[in-house]
Amino acid sequence: MAGASVPVLVGPTAVGKTAVALALADYLAIEVVSADSRQIYRRLDLATAKPTRKERRRVPHHGLDVVDPGQRYSAGRFALDAAGWLVAIRKRNVLPVVVGGTGLYIRALAEGLFREPSLPAGRREDLQAWLERLPAAELVRWALRLDPGFRGGGRHRAMRAIELALLTGQPLSHWHRAARGDAAITPWYVFLTAPRPVLHRRIELRAEEMMRRGLIEEVASVLAEGHAADAPGLDAVGVREAVQYLHGQRPRESVSDAIATSTRQYAKRQETWFRHQLRGDVLTLDTSRPAGEVAQEIMQAWTTIDD
Repeated sequence: MAGASVPVLVGPTAVGKTAVALALADYLAIEVVSADSRQIYRRLDLATAKPTRKERRRVPHHGLDVVDPGQRYSAGRFALDAAGWLVAIRKRNVLPVVVGGTGLYIRALAEGLFREPSLPAGRREDLQAWLERLPAAELVRWALRLDPGFRGGGRHRAMRAIELALLTGQPLSHWHRAARGDAAITPWYVFLTAPRPVLHRRIELRAEEMMRRGLIEEVASVLAEGHAADAPGLDAVGVREAVQYLHGQRPRESVSDAIATSTRQYAKRQETWFRHQLRGDVLTLDTSRPAGEVAQEIMQAWTTIDD
């Protein structure tokens, strides 16, 4: 089974997924496939807490810096790209390890690619032009009205849900069930957790560190390229709060606390998703211990899986 399976390290933001993956490289020859819907954006390194250049030289990462801010990137596109990365990694006789906190990306890899039905181009363009004028809250209300199975995910996911419902007569949740292809991996899940006080403290420290290292300047540089404040990549936690400051909507001294608050809420949603959506056996590990200890436990469990 180990030859066909792929370790998939999941958990909430700031739980220590990157540290554990790097430590795992001390025991196994690995390359990481990042399943993070924020880290795909170029030039937003601090805002999305990407592994550093030094860390990436130590362990190759795939799925970082894929598109420019302002470009849309779906879970379906991720699954296609990741399938190619996985093939290339295996050809090098290295173990691919999927690491991330974006549940839809994990699902697209582990349960099969969602194949979007064909949509009439002209009607879709007209609908998109109308949807672009609506505020995010109104888009979410429409998505919920048209698809009771809609589970959120921001402005662009809401737009997609509305498009599919109105142009096909079936909601997005229906197409996710009915139009799923073959899975790219057989996942072996490792769910990383931490006691809530530990996780919250890590989130606070990360937000403070992001500000010290130049988060505001990084986001300002991207905005200077001409992107709208709610463009893809700029509507994520961490970026959004910096954008608010740069647009005069909050004082600079409030940004770190605002990021920490939003990140805690996001981490709670991630934990809930992973606790209820992962299928099959799941190895759950507490990352309040040193990353090396957690990695050693993962390695020992992985090597006991029968081929």
